[in-house]
Amino acid sequence: MGFLLLDIHRLLKNHYISCSILTDFGIRMKRVILFIYLLQAVLYAQAGFDEYFENKSLRFDYFHIGNAASEKFVFDEMKAEPFYGGSKTNLIDTFYYGNHFFKVFDEKENNLIYSRGYSSLFQEWQSTEEAAQIDRSFEETIVMPFPKSKVRLELYSRDKEENNEFTKKFEILIDPADYFISAEKNERYTTLKLQDSGDPAEKLDIVVIPDGYTTTELGEFVEKTKTLYEYLFEYEPFASSRDKINIWAVLAPSEDSGTDIPGNSVWTRTVLNSSFYTLDSERYLMTTDVKSVRDVAGSVPYDQIIILVNTDKYGGGAIYNYYSMVCANHPSTPKIFVHEFGHSFAGLADEYGNDPTYIDYYPEGVEPWEPNITTLADFDKKWKSLVDEDTPVPTPYQEKYRDIIGVFEGAGYVSEGVYRSTYDSIMRTLGNNKFNKVSQDALRKLIEFYSE
Repeated sequence: MGFLLLDIHRLLKNHYISCSILTDFGIRMKRVILFIYLLQAVLYAQAGFDEYFENKSLRFDYFHIGNAASEKFVFDEMKAEPFYGGSKTNLIDTFYYGNHFFKVFDEKENNLIYSRGYSSLFQEWQSTEEAAQIDRSFEETIVMPFPKSKVRLELYSRDKEENNEFTKKFEILIDPADYFISAEKNERYTTLKLQDSGDPAEKLDIVVIPDGYTTTELGEFVEKTKTLYEYLFEYEPFASSRDKINIWAVLAPSEDSGTDIPGNSVWTRTVLNSSFYTLDSERYLMTTDVKSVRDVAGSVPYDQIIILVNTDKYGGGAIYNYYSMVCANHPSTPKIFVHEFGHSFAGLADEYGNDPTYIDYYPEGVEPWEPNITTLADFDKKWKSLVDEDTPVPTPYQEKYRDIIGVFEGAGYVSEGVYRSTYDSIMRTLGNNKFNKVSQDALRKLIEFYSE
């Protein structure tokens, strides 16, 4: 939206229209004129996309290497993908969510032409005991619209010692004419558009992909996908935004059924190499093979990736602007599906405490970037305006406060020092049947960002 407001300002300046003149026309005329300029700004943004980008994607693959105290980004390869599913007007990320951020600059004029925030499994691993003992390497990818001319890509990570500010870690000049950008086509999979709400450039596009489903089991995957996304649409703000969302499915078969369970010595050959015991947490179901994830997802235009794993064992996981993964056949699967999508789509934090997997994940005195939790270090930027002046901060665990917006201690994997806005929500327990208002507001803004 900041991008649009900047263009409106320029348009007003170029046409010599001042606020005082607009006032003379009256309220109705002001609204008409502002509508015209908003429309012009949108067309200008569209022209900006067409000036800088082609209607396909460039995938940049790299390795994220380091330990608890250090990190390094190392280039791997680039790949041209046939579809671009993102907005052609909201090219600049104005949310600044995620533990990482990337910026794309037009090399000739040094203009910022695209940016996105995201998170990584590497960053989560950095907070584990293992990261204090050894170095590890994680493969990662980012996707941008395919540039027409040379661009400069910059990668950033948050520095907790610098109040969570983004610090540049890597940059590279990309020439779209580089013959080392792979144009090799992915394996051709059958694709289905299960909900068609319109042009991918004007909708939030969710692709659901399978892991651990053999060819004969893909029909089960499709039916499970339909069941789960219908369940998602029972939750606000998705229920009232259904016409802004496309749902895709890619039928990618695996050689074996199921998934890896290292703790039980179970190993399978699947298309995405998913596994329980990620970061040595039994229920954490994820994959480090993100290039395969992107290969399969790239069969359609997409903004968000959801992976259904053919297992009845409880588990799942999600990474903001990366992917969400969920066990397909557990009785709690629908709730897990919704909870994990809250993580991957809007960067919502877990609102429960007492998880020993992560060490000092939210340090004291540093405000988390996630919209639904706070350390009170910079509460003005969170939901402070929604808290009634008579509500105590922190808010006691008393019956009279169970249904109000407050500041309840216990979130972000710890019982003290990190706070949430409500007594309960689906980001805290799967027994709850809704996102709280703070989370709903964050989700709604992201839906609008993708579908404007």
